[in-house]
Amino acid sequence: MLIITTACNHQQTEEVDLWAVRSGDRLGLCGFVDKHGEFVIEPQFYFADDFSEGLARVETREGMWGFIDQQGNYVIEPQFDDDNIGIWTKPFFSEGLAAVAKDSKMGFIDKTGKFVINPQFDDVEEFHEGLAVVELNEKYGFINKLGNYVVEPQFDWAFGFNEGLAAVEIDGKMGFINKTGEIVINPQFELAERFNEGLAAVIIGEKSGFINKQGAFVINPQFDWAYGFSEGLAAVKIDEKMGFIDKTGKVVISPQYDWVPGEIGFHEGLACVSIDKAWGFIDKQGNFVINPQYEYALPYHNGIAVVVVKYNKDCLIDEQGNVVYAEPF
Repeated sequence: MLIITTACNHQQTEEVDLWAVRSGDRLGLCGFVDKHGEFVIEPQFYFADDFSEGLARVETREGMWGFIDQQGNYVIEPQFDDDNIGIWTKPFFSEGLAAVAKDSKMGFIDKTGKFVINPQFDDVEEFHEGLAVVELNEKYGFINKLGNYVVEPQFDWAFGFNEGLAAVEIDGKMGFINKTGEIVINPQFELAERFNEGLAAVIIGEKSGFINKQGAFVINPQFDWAYGFSEGLAAVKIDEKMGFIDKTGKVVISPQYDWVPGEIGFHEGLACVSIDKAWGFIDKQGNFVINPQYEYALPYHNGIAVVVVKYNKDCLIDEQGNVVYAEPF
């Protein structure tokens, strides 16, 4: 999943009712605004992440981390420091648990802050479909929410489960396993993405295509790069430019963009794209709804998108491109 770390931390989640922003007060503290740009939780935190599953990670002025609810009350008191809050990509609740570290090992806490899976792993990913990828001694496996191995660490790499299958690497090739650890699509690909909307982007040789859950190519390898499907379309790279295809492999938005954020594509009918070093938003016909003008952009969630303007400044914009909230310089 993609993160930008400017004034506050924005991670893509389906539950986005409040947005973490930095205020214009003397100390530049973080609070939370609604989709109208009004503060619901007043600025009081040194740093803050967006909410996931009703909780948001925040940092006090003393450098301690805890989790608050959407009323701004601490549900998990500040007790973690930078060494044990976890890796930047994983301090968010997923399926009721969040990864944190202790003594250089990773485990999981529940929403009371109690360890339900003791720190014992070298690295972990969030829970997806009841299982989480864990790394131990440079091998990857999967645990359930009791912390028990469902699939013992044995792979050189692994992605989390999506649509019942997970991509894993064995001896430099990637294939897919089911939730019992059985290999259902033999390792044969240079790279394999998660399944989305029934198809997975894979690289074989030097070209990308899409397979179904039986491992058969539905869209033959022909692209220089490809991301997963979202809202019926997938971003692909052809001759150094990005465009979009449908599930028949037909190019429906011609390759003309410098880049599209990976594993995101279209969301709420719009996609953020980069062209001539500026980011904007297109519709499914490839028309710019919001012209390229930003340093960076993230997809819309609940009608609001986070964009970055000059000097690494975050703004929230609505679907017409109007600025709802602009963080101070």
